[in-house]
Amino acid sequence: MDIATLLGFVLGIGIIVAAIMTGGPITMFIDVPSILIVFGGTFGVSLMRVPLDDFFRSFGVVGRAFMNKKINPTILIEEAVALADTARKSGLLALESAEVTDPFMKKGIRLCVDGCSPEFVREMLQQDIDLMVSRNEVGQNMWKGVADLAPAMGMIGTLVGLVQMLANMSDPAAIGPAMAVALLTTLYGAMIANVFALPMIDKLASVLNYEKANRQLALNFIVNLQEGTNPKILKTLLYTYVSEKKRSEE
Repeated sequence: MDIATLLGFVLGIGIIVAAIMTGGPITMFIDVPSILIVFGGTFGVSLMRVPLDDFFRSFGVVGRAFMNKKINPTILIEEAVALADTARKSGLLALESAEVTDPFMKKGIRLCVDGCSPEFVREMLQQDIDLMVSRNEVGQNMWKGVADLAPAMGMIGTLVGLVQMLANMSDPAAIGPAMAVALLTTLYGAMIANVFALPMIDKLASVLNYEKANRQLALNFIVNLQEGTNPKILKTLLYTYVSEKKRSEE
């Protein structure tokens, strides 16, 4: 669980709700026609922009922002060096029963133990990284679309509310609901874009970059493992993936 993402989301929504409640009941900010226009319109038009599978997959990608498990690269490096030392002393087959924390690294070691060529292993693992990046970018692009569409749908709702209000100026009872649609759709659109979609895009990009760096580290390790690189040299090489501050702490 990514506490920062959950805390930030709850805090952002909580502050807005608290501000609303200081001025009256929260029910005055709930309007069904406005919700239908903004939420229904935003996700309906999003379906036009992406294939159905990608649309539903993008909601799964959001889960990565809340549930991602970041593995410290220094842990991966120390584990990689220990595995390289074992392989240098006892051969690659000795790694068959080794415990490996990272699933991607474990996959690479399994390919090595199975006797696959270095070229094949590199190609397989690089393809795995590229597909992972591609899947996540599809999800990010969907939410970028939501961030663009939600305020636009809010503006459409505002225009609908204003038309309804102007068409019923002679009926005072109709002015209030029409004005509510006009104002609340803008609020809903702004909230979807700025409280959820835009921060989610940035978070997903951050998670993707972190995981991509870890996988590139693992790929580099596997390549050097098959080449028989000295564990001490390998350690120095892999620590280039870590910031200079953290390198000095080791």
